[in-house]
Amino acid sequence: MYHISKNEAIYVEPTSFSELQMTEHDLEELIKHNTNLISEDESMLIVGQQVRNSDNGICDLVALNQNGDLVLIEIKRDKKDIEARREAFEFQAIRYAAGFATITDIDDLISKIYAPFLEKNQNNHHNPTLTITEQANRNIVSFFEENNITIEDFNQRQQIILVASDFDLQTKSAVAWLNQSGVEINCYKLIPYKIKEELYIDSEKILPLDQYEDYYVDLKGKSTTSKIKSKRQSNRRSLPRIDEMLEWGVVKEGDLLRAKNHDSTVILKGNGNVEFNGKETSIQQWLKEITGWPSVQTYAFTEHVEKGKTLSDIRREFMDQS
Repeated sequence: MYHISKNEAIYVEPTSFSELQMTEHDLEELIKHNTNLISEDESMLIVGQQVRNSDNGICDLVALNQNGDLVLIEIKRDKKDIEARREAFEFQAIRYAAGFATITDIDDLISKIYAPFLEKNQNNHHNPTLTITEQANRNIVSFFEENNITIEDFNQRQQIILVASDFDLQTKSAVAWLNQSGVEINCYKLIPYKIKEELYIDSEKILPLDQYEDYYVDLKGKSTTSKIKSKRQSNRRSLPRIDEMLEWGVVKEGDLLRAKNHDSTVILKGNGNVEFNGKETSIQQWLKEITGWPSVQTYAFTEHVEKGKTLSDIRREFMDQS
């Protein structure tokens, strides 16, 4: 990372979470409230933390993804923490995933994982007229509706996300092989930087790799749309993100967006961010700031002013017509 000061590029050395005296629990809390750090589509609902299985193994975080599958999130601060383990980082996560494969219905998820999680993490947004179980069920129903998930889709397979500031070669090699063998494991590097007492984190997905063909340019000089799928390649289980919606003309730069049930309007930028109070920020951060919520379903709570529909409705209609 480079810090630009008066046209001078000054290289900033990354630090480590251990040097910052941050614990794994600190990282758990950070990711729990900011799932966009490890989720490209931002559609992820945290349903468990420090979940213990029958063999007394403990999973750091458990989530639901936009496919309705359970996601096991395992966190280590730095590469040294990974190398110091007796059991391989990825193998630990695979054992936990095997246990979560036995959860086959929503009631099982709520009673064993989500309701206890909500009870420990109650806040002002809990509806006092609902029991914890009712609140958990309502949250999941809302998440399923937002992502067009059916009951039949629930937990058909399990996803694993490994998080650290860096990974050792053995872990990366094993994960690459497992991905090629059909086991879905993502590796995210959260690289911390400290600049003038301010903490910055660069999130980088290092595995699985994108197809290299996505970055080629054909002989006519037309890009094959780096990292962006064509309309025909997308389906119900891969709803377009805001950058794809802009690419396809579903929404356009300069459109006005409004937060659902809040009197706050922003201008959509060409890169998918928005202009809020004279500053550029992500849609997710804008919603968090005005609602005060630790996590917001971006597309369900963002309305297109001119069309009078949420981004969720707009992209679903677009995919239905494709």
